[in-house]
Amino acid sequence: MITHYELDTLVAVARELSPYYRELYAGLPSRPTLEQLPLVEQKAFWAANTQRDNRLLTGPIHDGMVFKSGGTTGEPKFSIYSRVEWEAFTGVFGMGLDAGGLHDGERIANLFYVGDLYSSFIFIMRSLDHARANTLQLPLSGRADPDTVEHAIADFGLTTLVGTPTTLLTLAAHYINAGKTAPGVRRLLFGGESMYAEQRNTLARAFPAAQARSVGYASVDAGLLGYDDDSCGPDEHRMFSRYAIIEIIDEVDGTPIRETDKVGRVVVTNLTRLLMPIIRYPAGDMACWSEPAGTPDRRFRLMGRSEEGARVGPATLYIEDVRRVLGECRAELGAFEFQLLVEHVQQRDRLTVRIASEAAAAARAALADTIVRRLHAERPMLPDLIAQALIHPLQIDWVAPGGLEINTRSGKLKRVIDRRHEQR
Repeated sequence: MITHYELDTLVAVARELSPYYRELYAGLPSRPTLEQLPLVEQKAFWAANTQRDNRLLTGPIHDGMVFKSGGTTGEPKFSIYSRVEWEAFTGVFGMGLDAGGLHDGERIANLFYVGDLYSSFIFIMRSLDHARANTLQLPLSGRADPDTVEHAIADFGLTTLVGTPTTLLTLAAHYINAGKTAPGVRRLLFGGESMYAEQRNTLARAFPAAQARSVGYASVDAGLLGYDDDSCGPDEHRMFSRYAIIEIIDEVDGTPIRETDKVGRVVVTNLTRLLMPIIRYPAGDMACWSEPAGTPDRRFRLMGRSEEGARVGPATLYIEDVRRVLGECRAELGAFEFQLLVEHVQQRDRLTVRIASEAAAAARAALADTIVRRLHAERPMLPDLIAQALIHPLQIDWVAPGGLEINTRSGKLKRVIDRRHEQR
């Protein structure tokens, strides 16, 4: 049986035992409605979730799992699940895998990344354990070289590959460059990134009999978000409505969006977590409803990243991390503002940090090198992906003060501009 809680219980426990939520909910009615609860503000949330003198958790850590949830080398962020919560997380996601067509006899290569407190590999492994379908798993990991994976596919008759689009495309390139195909592979389940049309075409050349579809939608901080079934098109998922409340919130006025096709921020309330409550937490993505209100497990479509950070390939660069790095260069930059631009060019993601500053033109080249070097030091996964030619090199774009793009409705600066969905 999967343990989950009513919203009233979740709020009451958080309010009583978490100093962060007690302060956030001060002055609210004793039993507030969902919409009366303020949205979590990311900076304050993570500032409360420290290893010492923690002000977010509702109790001590006795058992379960600890994962790194982004952050930087100097200031990592950790997500904590009790044992019961971890089993609920993976158990419900296993149900989603069944709904997505998992069937008895599938032979699956797990190509997600593992180690360094990274969750995806063991998360998928445990979710497959919980699924009703009886499957064979080969825990190869995303660091397995393509030759090793090719031999495993042939030797064990693997039918399903599970990993990030970046990993699957690297493997596809290995087959294409060798003039080979893997016709026995029938399903390619991807997660952690979006999949683009030309990427699907590349995968089809290497795996001509395979269907590429989402493994599901989740994150280590927000938890359960959505599952894929046969009704879902590209970038669409269904709510795990019994275990998580998904809202799509208007960026300007902060009200819930109920109509279809109107884009807003994804906000999640996780009904399976008490130790580290997730209540009206921005998931970091934009989305729109693709079915009418009242539809069971209502379907929604992801529409790129929101203001919390920029996803480039399988790596995320958070706004606060960029702000801190640029703040370290304040003497050279002077007054500055910035935004992150994400594009998909020549089958790879490209991230540009656009900086509005009065920095002297003669100093900008050296300053750009310094900024890139410091961002690489904070997010070592970025230079690793660049070295493997999996993403484009990080770029710095200098613009005049006032030259950054704003939201035409609110006049506010757009922190993240995700052009990838416009380029499909």
